[in-house]
Amino acid sequence: MVGDGQSDLALALVEAYRLCMPDAAFMDFDASDPADIRAAFEAMAPGDLVVLIQSTSFRLDAFRIRLELFKRSLKVIEHPHLARMPGAEGLVYIDSLAYDPDYFRGVGHALKKRIDRASICAIDSGGERLVFPAGLEPAKVNIGDYAEMKNIGGQYPIGEVFTESKDLEAVNGRARISFFGDTTFTVNRPERPITLMVEHGHVTGAIDSTPEFDRVLANIRADDGEVWLRELGFGMNRAFTQERTVSDIGTFERMCGVHLSLGSKHTIFKKPNIRKKSAKHHVDVFVLTETVELDGEIIYRDGAWRV
Repeated sequence: MVGDGQSDLALALVEAYRLCMPDAAFMDFDASDPADIRAAFEAMAPGDLVVLIQSTSFRLDAFRIRLELFKRSLKVIEHPHLARMPGAEGLVYIDSLAYDPDYFRGVGHALKKRIDRASICAIDSGGERLVFPAGLEPAKVNIGDYAEMKNIGGQYPIGEVFTESKDLEAVNGRARISFFGDTTFTVNRPERPITLMVEHGHVTGAIDSTPEFDRVLANIRADDGEVWLRELGFGMNRAFTQERTVSDIGTFERMCGVHLSLGSKHTIFKKPNIRKKSAKHHVDVFVLTETVELDGEIIYRDGAWRV
């Protein structure tokens, strides 16, 4: 276990892991030489577990920690950006770590099966509809089940099934956005929902936008040339809701509901009309979702998945 003491939440998680794993070796990231940390990793055997508890995100020169640990066949639990969730947000984060295998695995695999065979997806956000009429890419799951995966572990908390349209330009409609990731990677909640206008897979307008959301769109256009709508994410973590939030966008992404990504970058799925090397932006936005339909069947309503 490698942790720091730069935030209350990091200190709490370090203590919790020490109680749960009293025989585990612990290294203080701030008080340890990077070479010593690397040496400790190199001494571990395939299948051993590494827990990273980070108030920010650890850097060891050019050593990309999680990727290198996976290359060594080590299991990894990563808790990054904990300092972004002060005070009572830390309690919400801790709640999000609780694992219900029947829920996550049962609902997660059921969602994947429905997504993989769906021809049409429609999202209703209070009278506005966003439609994916060309089928969806084979879904990826982040549900704590690593049976068919090369790597075991990843960034916590877990709870997501995600995909995107097979044909990005087929996506059309509107979606009301209640949260978005701003230019500081913080969850931003506008006073009123922003309505995204989507034509042929591109964001062409934003009704009731804010100066900060305008900056997000401007940054994407400056680097990517246009604002693609890519990821269609079905968050499953019931600790996060429209009312119960945290500030870190990478954590809140698991919120039980629907999120989309704006920008060209989505490395999981390759598209012939997007160059991976030039795609720079992936900004999460969260839909104020009433229902989700797959082939006319409602699979999400009243804040819960129904599969």
